[in-house]
Amino acid sequence: MSMAFSCAGARAHGRVGGNAAKCRAAAALLGRRGGCFRPTARRWSVARGVRADLPRASADGGASAVTSDAAVVVPEAEAGKVAAAGSSEQVGAVAQPGVLPEVDDGSGGNGKLPPSGGGGDGENGGGGGGGGGGDGDEGDDEFGPILSFEQVVQEAEKRGVSLPSLPADMVEAAKSVGIQKLLLLRYLDMQASAWPLGPAIRSCALLRNRMLVDPAFLFKIGTEIVIDTCCATFAEVQKRGEEFWSEFELYAADMLVGVVVNVALVGMLAPYARFGGRSASEGLLGRVRHAYDALPSSVFEAERPGYRFSVQQRIGTYFFKGILYASVGFFCGLVGQGIANLIMTAKRSVKKSDDDVPVPPLLKTSALWGAFLGVSSNTRYQIINGLERLVEASPVAKRVPAASLAFTVGIRFANNVYGGMQFVDWARWSGCQ
Repeated sequence: MSMAFSCAGARAHGRVGGNAAKCRAAAALLGRRGGCFRPTARRWSVARGVRADLPRASADGGASAVTSDAAVVVPEAEAGKVAAAGSSEQVGAVAQPGVLPEVDDGSGGNGKLPPSGGGGDGENGGGGGGGGGGDGDEGDDEFGPILSFEQVVQEAEKRGVSLPSLPADMVEAAKSVGIQKLLLLRYLDMQASAWPLGPAIRSCALLRNRMLVDPAFLFKIGTEIVIDTCCATFAEVQKRGEEFWSEFELYAADMLVGVVVNVALVGMLAPYARFGGRSASEGLLGRVRHAYDALPSSVFEAERPGYRFSVQQRIGTYFFKGILYASVGFFCGLVGQGIANLIMTAKRSVKKSDDDVPVPPLLKTSALWGAFLGVSSNTRYQIINGLERLVEASPVAKRVPAASLAFTVGIRFANNVYGGMQFVDWARWSGCQ
């Protein structure tokens, strides 16, 4: 049994900024003893020692009381009370304002209320809680703010890409919920790449969605294939010795199936951009599809706008991916071991030898591969994805991107070596080898 299998095993918030300015009745503002609210360029502070003039007769028989910052109109019915009061404190208690103070503080407000999104410092009421308004729109995270449909069209036109040239699911997402800026820019860059990457990005949604979230996706697959092929070749040469070239067909079959296993196992745990809406169909299949769409791609996948994962969903992902891994292992074991058994049987029908090892049982070996990938490979690769996520998000990796790539090579090499040794133990325990 080649190590091609044993070395194989297989990743778009923002904050809603802005403080809601609260308008209070002018009577309540003026009713504060010895003070009024005065707007400044930074916040509405309390200015002490406000002087209020006594009411003066108006042309229409009414009276008006004027404070230092705002004109307050006093109805005729209350004019007599104001005149008799003779103090600025009673003016504030009787007068009912007709207008809010006009303010031009240069901060972008409407002249009457504090501008929303100003982000106060939390010292004088309104503005301390929300803080820093306007820092970002909803959906702003590592992939940037969410762009509206018009903004998506503008960005595409800047790159010389027309709207019909964009994938249908991305256009639909732009119209309904928008697309995060970094995801759109990555697609526009990748689709313009030379062959074969550019055509593959434009035509294969599975590859496109994974490359948009993790540009190192192909690097990780390539790392797995190269490491697996090298380890398997070394093991095959050591095992077959002088018979290596005469049994090259077995080696080639193992390598081919190993490539398929690597692509499947890495791809199934890779995070991906989710442009399509979740399934709205009814019935059993609809509920199953909805539950699948709600699961993360791996146990440690990062949350993104519109996708939050509970602990139960992450645990469910482990078992669900284990089932998928087991299915891939059984199918590839069936194909790979079946090809090997056919070649061995054909050769032995022509020339028999006393040194021939028994032909491995097909179904038992396939079941072994299914169990091994579903339990061992699933667990190991879930952990690898989580560790890679931590390293890629670290300050070191952000300053030196090659550090995360080097970590990927190192940890995947160690995983392949350990997985190969572990499979040999499993094969011996099961009696397949």
